[in-house]
Amino acid sequence: MDWNSYVRVSALMFLEFAVWGAWMPVLALRLLGPLKLNGKQTGWIYATFPLASIFSPLVAGYLADKCVNAEWVIMGAHIAGAVLMFIAAKQTKFWGMFWTMLLYSVFYTATIPLVAKVLYANQSVAKIDTWVWVWAPVSWAVIGYFLTGMRQLRKIGGDGPDSLYLAAILSVAMALVCLVQPATPHQAAAATAGAQIVANPMVAAFGMLSNSNYLLFMLLQLVVSGMMQFYFLGTGQFMQDRGVSGKNVSAAMGMAQVVQAAATILLLEPLIGLAPKLGFAQYEGYRWTFATGALCWTVLFATYLLSRRSLGVILIQSFHGFAYVFFIIAGQKFVGLVAPGEIQGSALSLLAIATNGIGLFVGTQLAGFAMQKNSVGGKFQWSKIWSVPLVITLAGALLFAVAFKAPAPSAFQPAKPHAQKAVATEHGHR
Repeated sequence: MDWNSYVRVSALMFLEFAVWGAWMPVLALRLLGPLKLNGKQTGWIYATFPLASIFSPLVAGYLADKCVNAEWVIMGAHIAGAVLMFIAAKQTKFWGMFWTMLLYSVFYTATIPLVAKVLYANQSVAKIDTWVWVWAPVSWAVIGYFLTGMRQLRKIGGDGPDSLYLAAILSVAMALVCLVQPATPHQAAAATAGAQIVANPMVAAFGMLSNSNYLLFMLLQLVVSGMMQFYFLGTGQFMQDRGVSGKNVSAAMGMAQVVQAAATILLLEPLIGLAPKLGFAQYEGYRWTFATGALCWTVLFATYLLSRRSLGVILIQSFHGFAYVFFIIAGQKFVGLVAPGEIQGSALSLLAIATNGIGLFVGTQLAGFAMQKNSVGGKFQWSKIWSVPLVITLAGALLFAVAFKAPAPSAFQPAKPHAQKAVATEHGHR
């Protein structure tokens, strides 16, 4: 293994998710607290992330495949993000915060699929990708504990702008780390090494959807991933309604990140590799991994629906960690595997659009609607709320198990020019 490349790419993965984890879990406390925004306004500020994810990766993936090395796109986006985070820390009104966070999200969401592209474009590191992905949950947890410790030392509350300043500083560090990344060349630069040139990589990435199994994969990724918003929007209040102290909610939910890190290292590759060992086709392990991931969310929501005690609610948090690894991370691994190298950035960006963009936005709206409709006298009717994501994730698990057949990378490889010429010559002789 190339330890030099591993350390550099791992640092990139760590900082990418550290930036996200610095502000996402705690910004709502500032919005609802000292800024005195209402729930709807807070929801729209959080919606800037999935809204940006619908179109921003589209542009970033094209640039990284066609024009500029992926590491330079990431660096430029995080420099802009650092500036915008400093600006966001100064905002005190809804519209100022909304437009600042929307512009910030445009730059940040562009980088998520490109970090995966850097990983899978470097073959020595891609072979041990689970040991790179593990830094995502580790960084999220570490930065959360760091922020908590910093606030305790300074004896300040949890609703200040310090999380935004921390995200800005981490973005600067991310830009510096991009300077030492292994080169991830775009098509024009790679052409000298004999790589195929694709006129429009994003069109080619959309073309992968002509494979019915890949189309089913993308649709199920979109729908099932959106159900995470029920988890994020409802779990905190649900825990408190079940008797968990508010100050312990964050630590209880943090169990998911601990399990996610362990499952990434210990369980993901064995689960993917189990199907071939049992005599199934080489890539069928992804089918069962996706089904298992969706089913883990089903079990979580079923436990929410049936549990009357706080202990059960706390312990089941681990299933969110399992689900995220077996469904989201496995999905990125799958696309990184089957997409041709010359359109890999665009294919991963299209997946990000489906999951982080359309999926999370629709999930946010559906979760908000379900929670608003099933609230009586300020009390949520949790059994009705949790039944929605339970049914949808169960249907997703069954469809993956019954209807999905994992396509091999060869299904998406373009025909070689010399092979086409040979066929033409053969026909000419007949």
